[in-house]
Amino acid sequence: MSTPMSPPRRGGQTPLPLRRPLAIAAVGAARLLATQPPGRIRFILTWLRRGATPADYRQTLAARDAVTAVSTLCRGPHGCLPRSLATTLLCRASGVWPTWYVGVRRVAPFAAHAWVETEGVMVGEPVPADHLRPLIAVPPESVRAS
Repeated sequence: MSTPMSPPRRGGQTPLPLRRPLAIAAVGAARLLATQPPGRIRFILTWLRRGATPADYRQTLAARDAVTAVSTLCRGPHGCLPRSLATTLLCRASGVWPTWYVGVRRVAPFAAHAWVETEGVMVGEPVPADHLRPLIAVPPESVRAS
């Protein structure tokens, strides 16, 4: 009996051909960004979110699915930081922005985790929302009243 080397893609759908190059680029940029200190990541993401509208759940899940379709690192259990960053960057390429988070587990054992949320819901995460305590958040830019 063999065991799968990476988790299956959500929904089993192949991303659109035009989305694949963007997803690959987002994963590459996310891998570079993930090597930076947390403060620099927050600064860069805060700068990148300018002008984007808030992402909805469907858009963010599609971006996450595209990212996990092209990267075994992002699909794996230890790929939460590049996965969340690549999902956020791919959303930004579409003109929208989810809320990006880094936090820790609320229960033992201690572990850090990165994820994205939209509309107050964690996107694609198999844990309940109260399982994690956010430490850093980069939400969509506030919509200015005209």
